[in-house]
Formats: sequence, C-alpha cells, structure tokens
Amino acid sequence: MENNRQKRIKRQIRHNRVRAKISGTGNCPRLSIFRSTAQIYGQLIDDSTGKTLVSASSLEMKKAAGKVGVKGKKSELAKEVGKLLAQKSIAANIKKAVFDRGGYAYHGRVKAFAEGAREGGLEF
Repeated sequence: MENNRQKRIKRQIRHNRVRAKISGTGNCPRLSIFRSTAQIYGQLIDDSTGKTLVSASSLEMKKAAGKVGVKGKKSELAKEVGKLLAQKSIAANIKKAVFDRGGYAYHGRVKAFAEGAREGGLEF
C-alpha cells in the first residue's frame, strides 16, 4: 500500500511542475489527461475562468458500444477517446490546445490519446 501512495504523490509532484509552466485560455485551452488503471479521461479546460469546455472518456466509448464493451487494447481505446475529444472540440469551435500530460510519461496510453486527438484535427 505504501508504494502505491508514494507513486501517486510523485505523479502529483510531476503534475504540479508541468502545471506551473502551462495554462489554458478560452481560445487555446489546456488538454488535461487522467489515466486510471482501467479508464482514460481527457478534458479541455479554460484556466482563466476555471471551466471545463469539452470532455471525453473511455466510459463514454464503452457506454456507446453497449453492454458488449469495446474490444481491443487500452492504448487503442485511448486513441479512439482522443479522436472523440477532438471531434467534440471542433464542434465547439476549438482547434488549438496546450497539452497537459498530467505527470504521466509521454508513452503508451497517454501518447495514443495525444495521437488520436491530433488525427481528429486538434492542434497542440
């Protein structure tokens, strides 16, 4: 248990370090990612007002697919969630964002999410 707590604290320290350097505005919001063991969540945040503009998660993808669930690896699902977020952001007239990896290393599901968002038309 102690090891998990230390990992969580270290990730939060890295996240705070990244957040000190970047922030989102209304026309170029911050794309924040949270990754749990089973799911991935992304949201576009306007830090000047403190509001979430657009959000997407793997739970939405699974709910849309029905009770059968979405087949494939978690990284493939993360890429699809990134594409979904990009589609929602373009519908909300947001084309640019600042990427906030949330203290996670830029590989695996985080990288797949970012690539999916780029493929969907979001620039960062």
